[in-house]
Amino acid sequence: MTPTFGLIIVGDEILSGKRSDKHLPKVIELLAQRGLSLSWMRLVGDNRERITGALREAFASGDAVFCCGGIGATPDDHTRQCAAAALGADLALHPEAKLLIEARMRDLAAERGEVFDPERADNVHRFNMGVFPVGARIIPNPYNRIPGFSCDGPGGGRVHFLPGFPVMAWPMIEGVLDTEYAHCRRQDAWLERSVIVFGAMEATLTPLMEQIERDHPVKVFSLPSVDHPEFGRHIELGVKGEAVAVGRAYVELLAGLALHGAQLGPEMVRS
Repeated sequence: MTPTFGLIIVGDEILSGKRSDKHLPKVIELLAQRGLSLSWMRLVGDNRERITGALREAFASGDAVFCCGGIGATPDDHTRQCAAAALGADLALHPEAKLLIEARMRDLAAERGEVFDPERADNVHRFNMGVFPVGARIIPNPYNRIPGFSCDGPGGGRVHFLPGFPVMAWPMIEGVLDTEYAHCRRQDAWLERSVIVFGAMEATLTPLMEQIERDHPVKVFSLPSVDHPEFGRHIELGVKGEAVAVGRAYVELLAGLALHGAQLGPEMVRS
């Protein structure tokens, strides 16, 4: 079965405005490329209690969740510790992560013309980036080898932990989607069809929207606008789902709008 996909973004820098989030639109794009969609997202600051709470809910949800940020080894990185707390698990240096981190450190030493010293204080500290909840699985990082990790929760939720850096996180997300969720890729195109409706109120059209959702396996959406630069006050009303179902539901939507005497504008198709 196709899971519900969620996204957790961790970091004070987003909430303070120092950085703008780029993960949300990219994750939506990566899922859409595979005929999938994002159902929810949550933004959490660098607070252990809040991160742990968010992860505990994710592990209990049964959802597939990407969690970006806070898996480094500096004092403001808490996600690895919070994952362990949410699972009630111990933390330990993952043996595969240790090898990957050591390989990265050897490369850096060679680039600087130095002899790699595994006992040097900064090198010892870097191994903390491979300390994961016991039972975690590695997520390969093609950018610099420093891995992420995945954990399964008691409620069926599966959380994939990734760095906050987009250049690392995005190819890692693609790798997870194309391995663990390859079977979820939709063969039938996911389609969205909508029409601009003038001079109507959402409350008046709600019974029509509810009827369409009862009769067809689609989602109906209504996006009102009061100051659109081109259309002014209007409602974008549409349906989304598998292409065949959308086609049938959209015909019924237009027929229902005609019965309401609604004034219609441009139609839109997104896939």
